[in-house]
Amino acid sequence: MSDPDKTAVIIVAAGRGTRAGGDEPKQWRELGGRTVLSRSVAAFAGYRRIILALDPDDMARGLAEFRGKVTLIGGGATRAMSVRNALESLASSGMTRVLIHDGARPLVSPALIDRVAAALDHAPAAAPALTVTDALWTGAGGRVTGTAPRDGLFRAQTPQGFHFPAILDAHRAHAGDAADDVEIALAAGLDVAIVDGEEENMKITWPADFARAERMLKDRMDIRTGNGFDVHAFTEGDHVMLCGVKVPHGRGLLGHSDADVGMHALTDAIYGALAEGDIGRHFPPSDPQWKGAASHIFLSHAAALARDKGYALSNADVTLICERPKIGPHAIDMAAELARITGVEPDRISVKATTSERLGFTGREEGIAALATVTLVRT
Repeated sequence: MSDPDKTAVIIVAAGRGTRAGGDEPKQWRELGGRTVLSRSVAAFAGYRRIILALDPDDMARGLAEFRGKVTLIGGGATRAMSVRNALESLASSGMTRVLIHDGARPLVSPALIDRVAAALDHAPAAAPALTVTDALWTGAGGRVTGTAPRDGLFRAQTPQGFHFPAILDAHRAHAGDAADDVEIALAAGLDVAIVDGEEENMKITWPADFARAERMLKDRMDIRTGNGFDVHAFTEGDHVMLCGVKVPHGRGLLGHSDADVGMHALTDAIYGALAEGDIGRHFPPSDPQWKGAASHIFLSHAAALARDKGYALSNADVTLICERPKIGPHAIDMAAELARITGVEPDRISVKATTSERLGFTGREEGIAALATVTLVRT
């Protein structure tokens, strides 16, 4: 079975893409408010080892956009050389499989990636493709010169997956360039399985492809919601931290971190929308380094994870449940602080409060509870 921790991802983006027009290489042009390349990288957010092959002239830009998320290497004069450089950088990594993807295919879906990865359980190589259904012609000088049979023809896509040692050996034995890595695998005698490709998994090549990709993005509706709930008991102290704001109070809140119950609920709501568990999964309370930690560390991580997976925080609603302290005088500042940490406009964050009418532990002023709901939208 595919193991993301043992599967590396290579994204090839060292070309200049001159056929696509524009003042800069196509992978660095914006598509729906994000660069083409950032969308391609975000599609593989579930994989921990991502190698990005760039033109040496693009390294500074790559560092600015992807620092801490991927490993950058210099690409070669040809696509095959770029892939070979990336493979060699992984030679001692212990990776057992590799997925090789074109940086100019920004709309690849998680389902397609999973199909390729799963096919490697039964074959040393696998790649997505679409059956050719149109009639095929030959031509010259603007005229049709003949027809060609389309039986058994496929339109190749990426990512193309391989057992790592096999494709590394194949590249080492291959001289010259190749259209893709399947060509190199076939030359080495590897059996390549075909999995279903997707029309949306287009490769941006021509100027008109940007408009087509924009239309596909608008048609792609992916909205996620998440809920978070947290409780912290009162203890000795002279203030409480709520939604990033220090609020004077006759007692403090008890917790492993700074016990910011509102921020914890919001953080868990984001993790929940991403199906990424809760704070405890990412910051275990058994780890002493998080004792007394500022909760903005957790919220920043959750917000960054959402962005890395291709989602924007559309809105968040946080409700604090307590008799005291009074939240109203601080609510606007709390919303502004949460917006700053998550990187969104303040009008996308709501912070409000309610009491429990003197019922339950909050009514007895034994602690504070918080409920948060978020909406994430794929960008």
